[in-house]
Amino acid sequence: MRPTTLRLSSLSLSLLAIGAFPTAQAQTSDEDGGSPHLLAPVEVQSSADASAEGLSKAYAGGQVAEGGSVGILGSQSVMETPYSFTSYTEQLIEDQQAASVGEILLNDPAVRVARGFGNYQQVYLVRGLPVYSDDMTYNGLYGLLPRQYLASEFVERVQVFRGANTFLKGAAPGGSGLGGGVNVLPKRAPNEPINQITLGVQSGGQAMVAADVANRSDDGRFGIRVNAARRDGDTAVDGEESELSMAHIGLDYRGDALRVSADLGFQKHRIDGGQPNVTFAPGVPILDAPDADESLGQSWTYSDSNDLFGTLRAEYDFADNITAWAALGARQGEENSTFANPTVNNTSGNYTASRFDTAREDSVITGETGVRFTFNTGAIGHTVSVSGSTYELKSKNAYAMSDASVPGNIYQPSDVARPPADSFSGGDLDSPGRTIKTRFQSIAIADQLSMLNERLLVTLGGRYQTLKDYSYDYDSGDRLANASYDDSTFTPSAGVLYKLTPSVSLYASYIEGLQKGGRAGINSGAVNTGEALEPYETKQQEVGVKFDRDRLGGSVTVFRSRIPIAGLNSANVYEIVDHQENTGVELMAYGNLTRDLSVLGGVSFLDADVDGNDAIGSPETQANLNLEYRVPQLPDLALDGRVIYTSSQYADEANTQKVDSWTRLDLGARYLIALSDSMFLTLRGRVENVTGEDYWASAGGFPGYGYLTVGAPRTVLLSATLDY
Repeated sequence: MRPTTLRLSSLSLSLLAIGAFPTAQAQTSDEDGGSPHLLAPVEVQSSADASAEGLSKAYAGGQVAEGGSVGILGSQSVMETPYSFTSYTEQLIEDQQAASVGEILLNDPAVRVARGFGNYQQVYLVRGLPVYSDDMTYNGLYGLLPRQYLASEFVERVQVFRGANTFLKGAAPGGSGLGGGVNVLPKRAPNEPINQITLGVQSGGQAMVAADVANRSDDGRFGIRVNAARRDGDTAVDGEESELSMAHIGLDYRGDALRVSADLGFQKHRIDGGQPNVTFAPGVPILDAPDADESLGQSWTYSDSNDLFGTLRAEYDFADNITAWAALGARQGEENSTFANPTVNNTSGNYTASRFDTAREDSVITGETGVRFTFNTGAIGHTVSVSGSTYELKSKNAYAMSDASVPGNIYQPSDVARPPADSFSGGDLDSPGRTIKTRFQSIAIADQLSMLNERLLVTLGGRYQTLKDYSYDYDSGDRLANASYDDSTFTPSAGVLYKLTPSVSLYASYIEGLQKGGRAGINSGAVNTGEALEPYETKQQEVGVKFDRDRLGGSVTVFRSRIPIAGLNSANVYEIVDHQENTGVELMAYGNLTRDLSVLGGVSFLDADVDGNDAIGSPETQANLNLEYRVPQLPDLALDGRVIYTSSQYADEANTQKVDSWTRLDLGARYLIALSDSMFLTLRGRVENVTGEDYWASAGGFPGYGYLTVGAPRTVLLSATLDY
């Protein structure tokens, strides 16, 4: 889609949203002289997941929410859930001018952002383990969001679940999520109308324009919200150019017994000359990071993706104590790319890279259905939920590689001629054939018991999951019998939460993670080549305390998890040969320290042990501190600062390649100007990486590989938002 086409579409959608419903306003009754034909307005709490509870309220300070959606358990308060999660709000996203999900998650001390294997895909390392961006859920459904990158303009809330979560959400079909999960809630029309235009610019000259329009019907039952945005231009990294176009429409209806929500989204994202991943060859020590403001990528490298996705969700109350729900979603995606990721071969920073071209087309359909009912057995209350889910992916792929390598030096980037990708190939890049078919199905049951006047809450349940994954030859399209997977397993969970006081909750839980088992490759030397292992199960125990002092909340969590590692044993049999033991402590805080000072942050300590060594890409300490100060003398002015710290980590299993620690400082300000009684202008300015540090932001992102990503350079962001 060309930019001009998007702008016209955005304008049309905005006009539709403005005209679809008149602005909601209070109506007088017939006795007051008003029209007898107009209904009095209904106060509606909009909800992306069509739940009766609606969207969880923002906590004091507005940066996180009081609760969120917890898979099969539905909407839950943080204080009443025996698991660890945080929901980051739209207000936080806007005030920090965050452009993507990855930038939002930099606020979480248990999360760091990495890259996919050999590409620009965002990967979120939660408790040291990857969550691929295509393993995020959208309103609880897997596989619907763009695989590589998601613009923040789609997002009302980003929910981070820390820890294994298969019982709650099902196994992630992309094969990640053993250490956590990420759920995105789309935007909905609030009770008050929105008419908003935003213009912005950042270092390098990249410009953006965004529109956000929302309205509800007079009775508040129908809502529509439309978002559209365009970003284009050079980034703060010299030689890198990024282009993004997006549009989203969200609809919802809230009746007395029936609630329905629907979404339709489009995103086109392209990066040219992007900063690539960097691998250090075995035996070569990790060198200082190169200049972050200059791309190592060749000008002919690029990544181009287009995605169209949509969902429909409904919830119906059959009785006061019986509610059923159903959801359906689909996505069509296309990707084309050329990469050349450097491998550093000596201590001078010299590298070689090979050209790698890819083409991919995805078709996803997914859905879930369930019923939840409440009843009592004596003094014990029960909330029983039963749910079934299904996911199917059909993927077409092709690739081509060069034999000739591209030389260079990470400290003296230079552009070289593009070598031909004519040595190794699979499929037709212009018309890729089917190579993957994945089908995941599951059924889950949960019972939440409440006792002692709801001070003691017990959660019990489990999920039976079937994992099917079939591979096909790139050229012939024939199904590969020794590269297919079909297995099933059951993952239980149990949790206990006790409200010590109204403001303090103690909890303990057991839960498991699940992904399909590995398979020995053709060239691995295994005597059981092609044999699939049983599904990998992560077993996790967690205890913690949560507190809520009305204006200041937080938690202290201690966890331990055990993750299987496959490999060749002494007899060259491919099997589970080891385990990674993760033990950690997390401290979180959020809310208002004083009337004018808000806090968001915490610290995470992690020991990721594999036979006495640290696992790849698992820093022992990560810390965040975000403070926002609302100036009392100038009530329309707010200042904020954020410090992000990540300790050293390793890029290889033997722990010989050590990556230095890094600290980043971000500063921001915003000022609200009242242009009239109904028109306001918000000016925002932000400098990220104020000190201009050059650092390696992450190691790994794909199991067993220790490639590095260069941290973002000093970046200045300016924006102006007009509300009218």
